[in-house]
Amino acid sequence: MTLSFVAACATMRSGRDPLANRDAAVALVREAAGAGADFVQTPEMTSLLERDRALLFEKTSPEERDPTLAGLREVARERRVWVHVGSVAIRAGEKVANRGYLIAADGEIAARYDKVHLFDVDLPNGESWRESRTYAGGDKAVLAATPWGDLGMTICYDVRFPALYRALAEAGASILTAPACFTRQTGEAHWHVLHRARAIETGSFMISAAQGGQHEDGRETFGHSLIVDPWGRILAEGGTEPGIVAARIDMALVADGRARIPALKNARPFRVERAAELQRPLAAAE
Repeated sequence: MTLSFVAACATMRSGRDPLANRDAAVALVREAAGAGADFVQTPEMTSLLERDRALLFEKTSPEERDPTLAGLREVARERRVWVHVGSVAIRAGEKVANRGYLIAADGEIAARYDKVHLFDVDLPNGESWRESRTYAGGDKAVLAATPWGDLGMTICYDVRFPALYRALAEAGASILTAPACFTRQTGEAHWHVLHRARAIETGSFMISAAQGGQHEDGRETFGHSLIVDPWGRILAEGGTEPGIVAARIDMALVADGRARIPALKNARPFRVERAAELQRPLAAAE
């Protein structure tokens, strides 16, 4: 197992044209590989950001015909780099799967992950999202082997559910990921603290590419692709403009962080009990 590698995150501003998005993603992977990256991650919904449900279905394909996945498999093979496709929209029966892919350096698909937690929220600024209307949620946490260690795959809203990350770390993950399409409002409030918390709690690296800026379908995303080390330090951070950020990942820091604060080992089983109400008044003082 190699003890260090260069990881890169591609910040994107995906629009409503899947082929244009594919070309942008492929170009960013080439740029990162040319700068020495061994692993490149793209954000959630690399292939398409489309709020119109009918148009979303019209523009999506089954996995075997998806042009973004095909293009990124080809560039992984061409540049001999691992590519983590944060997610693409894949036709899956009556709904769409929000599916991430880990592509090995030979272009083969090493792992697939369907986003488990769907973003059904009403935000204070009036934004309302109901992913469950369109997307089929997954029901499996996914751990994938890489040359540098086991990688836990998650997507965006998953980052608010710490039990998922603990389970992945306990299963062997030393690298955790949450490629995202965070809204500007929620990102400003929570993006950094959630990533640093997930890294610190598990003693793992967190690598998350993000969508950023004003998109063609009207949404605004926060950007700020992040690479965080097991001690919670931010090693690399993007902005809202499309581009690449990268950092060298020293896998020895995982063992070091977990030895300093062995939170995974120190966890103990417990149960939650509701305190019984007082059955009688306190005795009067004598």
